[in-house]
Amino acid sequence: MSSFKDQKRYIEALRRYERQFTPKELEEYKMFVKRHKDEDEFDTLSMKRLKELHDKYRKPVDTSQYDKYFKKSDN
Repeated sequence: MSSFKDQKRYIEALRRYERQFTPKELEEYKMFVKRHKDEDEFDTLSMKRLKELHDKYRKPVDTSQYDKYFKKSDN
């Protein structure tokens, strides 16, 4: 089972992407928020769907593109 802490982390991370959601995703997200406010721990399927939404919108930053700006000098 996923923890309530993970559930909270996913919901807070998705908050900034609300405007990008499709209408169906927005409806699902609002349902997740409502259930979270009621302190309802999500079942396996709900947690899986929340994680899918999170993974779809929350992309890790590719830091390799910044390497050229921070090269160590060869002295």
